[in-house]
Amino acid sequence: MATAIYLEHYLDSIENLPCELQRNFTLMRELDNRAEEKKCEIDKLAEEYIKNVRNLAPDQRVEHLQKIQNGFSKCKEYSDDKVQLAMQTYEMFLYFRSPEFSESILPVHPSDVLDMPVDPNEPTYCLCHQVSYGEMIGCDNPDCPVEWFHFACVDLTTKPKGKWFCPRCTQDRKKK
Repeated sequence: MATAIYLEHYLDSIENLPCELQRNFTLMRELDNRAEEKKCEIDKLAEEYIKNVRNLAPDQRVEHLQKIQNGFSKCKEYSDDKVQLAMQTYEMFLYFRSPEFSESILPVHPSDVLDMPVDPNEPTYCLCHQVSYGEMIGCDNPDCPVEWFHFACVDLTTKPKGKWFCPRCTQDRKKK
């Protein structure tokens, strides 16, 4: 009897999964299109700036460069939103990948990601030299050679308060 209730609960919870996945992928595509349009706009602004820079007053130059900078900021915003959607979609996948799911979204673990195909051009991070996934934390040392770390790889479950330094930078700080 408990198995039947469990199965029914599982089927109810995955009923909307295809719609949610489709929604997320559609939103990611839209964000990608917006970013591409914004990049074309930035290219045009840059060409216009280069062509007219000698004829522009200093305040006009600053204004024109500010428009270009705003375009890049908007592109970054679109990219950040797309990454958040991708992470949310991946977490949905992890949550629904087997009948042994729990009531909450499963944390992303290195072993879950290692089996997934990776773009060879994607940058790697952390002590494990893997791509970005799940929750990550940045080292507060501006000269840190690695910069970003997966929570699980540095034994974190939540973001600590205040500044955080990776194991290597912590050792380097102690030596000084």
